[in-house]
Amino acid sequence: RAAHLGVPPVTPGGPPVWVGGHSDAALRRVLRFGDGWYGTGADPAEVTDVRRRLHELSTDAGEADRLILASAAFLNPPGVPAAVPPPGRPLGGLTPTAASVTDDLGQLAEAGLTACTLWLPVAAEHVGDAMEWIAAEVAPQLT
Repeated sequence: RAAHLGVPPVTPGGPPVWVGGHSDAALRRVLRFGDGWYGTGADPAEVTDVRRRLHELSTDAGEADRLILASAAFLNPPGVPAAVPPPGRPLGGLTPTAASVTDDLGQLAEAGLTACTLWLPVAAEHVGDAMEWIAAEVAPQLT
């Protein structure tokens, strides 16, 4: 009841709120309270389905279109040993190349994904190598 924030958020009105979940109740929460939907390991078909369902559940024209659709994607760059197996199809497939990663990101964007976070299932000592590969090989292909 007496909680307060000592440092105001940088974003006026507070940070954006992304709501996860696939149930109708979760998607209604996204529409009512959220700035975006967040999935984990979503493929283009799942993004398309969530987008369709958000439009069906919205009560206001344009309400669903204002939302960010985001997901985490699992990526294990070539030559970087995985610490754990990804819990699903990795971005770019089992033997990713810069082209296959870029293609997957393009398909996600075409389905409506507007933000993608990368989860690197690599040991801490290999994170730098993984990020260097992404910066050198993948990032230059993105527009």
